[in-house]
Amino acid sequence: MSQVSDILKRDKELFFNDLAGECKNSDTTSDVNLIADFTEYNPLHNGHFHCMKTAKSMFTDSLFVAIVPGLFERSGRGIPYILPREIRAEIAISVGADIVVEGPPMGIMGSGQYSLCLCKMFKALNTDYIPRGYKPLEGFDEILKRINLGHHIAPKPYKIVDKTTNEIILKDKLEEDNYVITSFSNSLSKIGFDYKDKFIFVKRIEGVSGTLIRQSIQEDNFDNVLDMMPAKTIEVLKREIGNDSIIYGIRDTESILNTSNNFDFEELVGLNLFNDKLAKNIIDNRPYDNLEKLERAILYGFSSHFRQRILSILENPIPKRVISEYIDKYPSNIRILGYKNKESLKKFKNKVNNENISLFI
Repeated sequence: MSQVSDILKRDKELFFNDLAGECKNSDTTSDVNLIADFTEYNPLHNGHFHCMKTAKSMFTDSLFVAIVPGLFERSGRGIPYILPREIRAEIAISVGADIVVEGPPMGIMGSGQYSLCLCKMFKALNTDYIPRGYKPLEGFDEILKRINLGHHIAPKPYKIVDKTTNEIILKDKLEEDNYVITSFSNSLSKIGFDYKDKFIFVKRIEGVSGTLIRQSIQEDNFDNVLDMMPAKTIEVLKREIGNDSIIYGIRDTESILNTSNNFDFEELVGLNLFNDKLAKNIIDNRPYDNLEKLERAILYGFSSHFRQRILSILENPIPKRVISEYIDKYPSNIRILGYKNKESLKKFKNKVNNENISLFI
């Protein structure tokens, strides 16, 4: 089997093990402040590093925990990550994180679903502060102000609503980073987590291009991006290129085609993000012997990455009812991908509100 096939097989087993488990909450007492940062680190660049350094400088004695998306190695856009999560965790620890924990399986979830899971993780970690990068936008400062007042801010189609005061505070569609902030506010409110004064909003730095970084990896030439990433990130990327371990854009094509060609209507429509029209169109255009033909049969959805997200779901065809059950139990297990030292690990275990903690092997 290929590396990607091996990863997906392993992660499916982990997913169902977590599903079979139960979240065991505990009341803990700890004087340590915990900063929990959700980020994909795909790969870790100077924007991520700046956000980490800013938060750590504000609360110097805190434990910095990075939540790195895990199972199935697919982003919220449905696109395979550049590096497996244990390697992304290695880089994060090397540049300043104390603990890295595995986040939810973003690639098989809708945006609201993984936002809810992340917020449940913030709660389980007994989080004190949440750093988030943002892009300046006229009117957005008011949104940030209200979030740190603890207001329930919710993103709606082409508007942002303050549900605490029942006001429309912005009539616009937000870009991804800013949208995530409002989505977190909405999900944290839904689970009853008090986030007043917990967010650390960090203005995004200029001069980092994800497009150029991905191009440099594909070409194995980092001359144009040396000032965009920490030296450790570039060192690890070069090492993993040499080990032929870059998984960006690589899919388990056999699994995707098998699902597309053999699932019946009820099985397809029972998958996440699927509806009757999409399931019928895939069935009507069978058989598929390549992904190009399949992609043409995937109808356009609510985002420019919809087709990639559907490919990830076909690659890991877990019914939406099962995913809903998984979300209800999340996190039944907090999986540690990496840690700085034994002292940090001990502080972490004393801090979090979950008895099920394991090390990723």
